[in-house]
Amino acid sequence: MIFKNVSKSKLILAFISIVITFFVWQQGLRDSLNRPSVSFDISQKEQEIAELSVQSIPVNLKKFFIINDPVDQINKLLSEVSFEELTERNKLIRIISSESNDPIIYKNISEDFENKTFKFLIDEIEKKSNNNSYKPNSNKFDLFKSDRFLYHLLSRKFDFDDSSLITKSFSSKMFLKILAIRLIPLLTIITGSILALKTLWTTLSLKKLGWQEIKSLDLELIDMVLLIAGGFVVLGEVISPLFSISLVEIFSKNISNELSQSLKIFFGYLFMAIPPLGIVYYQIKSLNGEFIFKKDYLQFNILPIKNAIIQGIKGWLTIVPFVLLISLIMNSLIDNQNGSNPLLEIVLNNNNYLSFFLLFVTTTILAPLFEEIVFRGILLPTLSRDFGVISGIIISAFIFALAHLSLGEMPPLFVLGIGLGITRIASGSLFSSVIMHSLWNGLTFLNLFLLRT
Repeated sequence: MIFKNVSKSKLILAFISIVITFFVWQQGLRDSLNRPSVSFDISQKEQEIAELSVQSIPVNLKKFFIINDPVDQINKLLSEVSFEELTERNKLIRIISSESNDPIIYKNISEDFENKTFKFLIDEIEKKSNNNSYKPNSNKFDLFKSDRFLYHLLSRKFDFDDSSLITKSFSSKMFLKILAIRLIPLLTIITGSILALKTLWTTLSLKKLGWQEIKSLDLELIDMVLLIAGGFVVLGEVISPLFSISLVEIFSKNISNELSQSLKIFFGYLFMAIPPLGIVYYQIKSLNGEFIFKKDYLQFNILPIKNAIIQGIKGWLTIVPFVLLISLIMNSLIDNQNGSNPLLEIVLNNNNYLSFFLLFVTTTILAPLFEEIVFRGILLPTLSRDFGVISGIIISAFIFALAHLSLGEMPPLFVLGIGLGITRIASGSLFSSVIMHSLWNGLTFLNLFLLRT
């Protein structure tokens, strides 16, 4: 019997937690389909940077970095989305980059815009479409200098010089960005593929996996249900946000929306982590009669730190090609996948440095540490003990992917979870999987940071 000698109250609590978790996760996955895919914004931002970098790209390298005209590519991207669904900025870009006979250029289109400066600009574009020789004073467009790409588009549309803003040094900076955006993932994939092949060859040659001994706490599956369903979902995802959001709203009345949003995410994650970690603390204390912080209950095995970090880096590099391959397959099978993590869009469009720092700490330190303690520190060892290592890795990876409540991202997150589980067991160190998780989130964060213009 799986739940032997378990009190009725514990079973009832676990049952209620599972039922609530089912409805929360079902609703969360359904809601994720209504969230747009951030891949659209990423593609557009990359093309914007490419266009702003054109003058600095060496002639012999242009064919590698600029295959098609970036502005045409952006227009093509935007034309695939209903005009009404575009943001006001994208509507404007669509209009500016379109030909004068494009059906979207129609009379009184400025009525579709709430932004007054955008309305003014639409009026100027209509004058231009009616009279191709019309040339307004370029000073009229100074209001748009804060948006360099938009200003650059206007210079193309109305034939004025934008070199005072799109300087050679700025263009060179954009080239370095596009270089990093294109090369870092490529080098990571190549290195990871080599490591994966080497690992596979070594495993086949030795005819053994070479996994380290994994020690689980003396917990039952019912304890895992209470930890994940009760602590992570009910208390962490349902109850805790009520307190964290209220707390931030009280103290964030006079700060920018970007900072307020980042504080909600930062404190939201802290508050979400408290109940599951509290349950872990209680479970360990109930087993041992006390909780000693210096004792390594979860096999962090930080020392020797160099080895733990190297194992984490190797795990990260090895899994990158597989996660990206699954992402590519999903993109080829499903056009315009919805369900991206809303945090990605927040990072991509954030221009407040304090806000950006809070998001960085949340995604690269808090999230990896908390999630690895729960999924690879407690759940994986228990499942591996009861169902075998391979089954433990697969089940824990599935729950890990499911817990992120993003249907479109579930397959790549599942593969990432498998990689994290393998690294945890192959290294014998939870700290290695924390490093690997942090690097994965960090690479995503770096890419989004580079895409900001």
